[in-house]
Amino acid sequence: MSFLISVRELKEKIESGQEVIIVDTRFQLNDPQAGRKAFEKSHLPNAVFFDLENDLSGDIGEHGGNHPLPEPDVLAEKLGQAGIDRDTEVVVYDQQNDMFAARFWWLLHFLGHDRVFILDGGYDAWVRAGYAVTNEKPIINTKSFWPEIRSNEVVDIEMIKSNIKTSSAALIDSRSYDRYLGKVEPLYQKAGHIPGAKSYFWMDVLNKDGGWKSKKELQQHFSKLDKDVDIIVSCGSGVSACPNILALKMAGYQNVKLYPGSFSDWISYDENQVETKDEN
Repeated sequence: MSFLISVRELKEKIESGQEVIIVDTRFQLNDPQAGRKAFEKSHLPNAVFFDLENDLSGDIGEHGGNHPLPEPDVLAEKLGQAGIDRDTEVVVYDQQNDMFAARFWWLLHFLGHDRVFILDGGYDAWVRAGYAVTNEKPIINTKSFWPEIRSNEVVDIEMIKSNIKTSSAALIDSRSYDRYLGKVEPLYQKAGHIPGAKSYFWMDVLNKDGGWKSKKELQQHFSKLDKDVDIIVSCGSGVSACPNILALKMAGYQNVKLYPGSFSDWISYDENQVETKDEN
């Protein structure tokens, strides 16, 4: 199964008059306003904008991580205002093949939506193909989005703690290898990883040219993971885990779950230990 669409395929859908809502999720963690500014300057025709922190995350608390999941009803209301219900075909894009489009894809999947596709190569691929961009705001026909939560797609910290004792599921960490080892940590007060987590850097699901790897390549990439056990995917705050989830599903893995709070939630509890050795 592929969750990708090429720029040519999207262009053909638009030209044929098919109903498709296009979502722009460009964002920069070190400059939270950069994505919206880029959108206002130019975007794909009729695209709407969803912001990682204002739309695709909830309020930050003492626990729960740096990008908690948004309240389903709040996100559903925003989706409806953007012209999206659960029958609407949606194409979401980032600057290139980045983590934010995958976060949007995962959230809609979590809310019960099955017709969401990531634009392979994102905004940059669209522009390279010579297709038009605009700064005009789209005319939106609002709809009602009724979520049907897939609660079995997430795990909480208690399940992580239990798994450390039982090893009944495979836990993977999607951050860079140096962050996994605790050699660098640009965002949090502790460095390392959750005990038992194995390193699968999310950018390794992409080829050297930045394109998504094929199903066969992804199957090889994840070949050490057992398809018959649950695979819990984490990262820093539940964002870069999403490309790994997408890639695992493309490779044929069914029992894939997100730990939304990830490492930032784990270290918000002083008693939780971190590891700095390679557990692969």
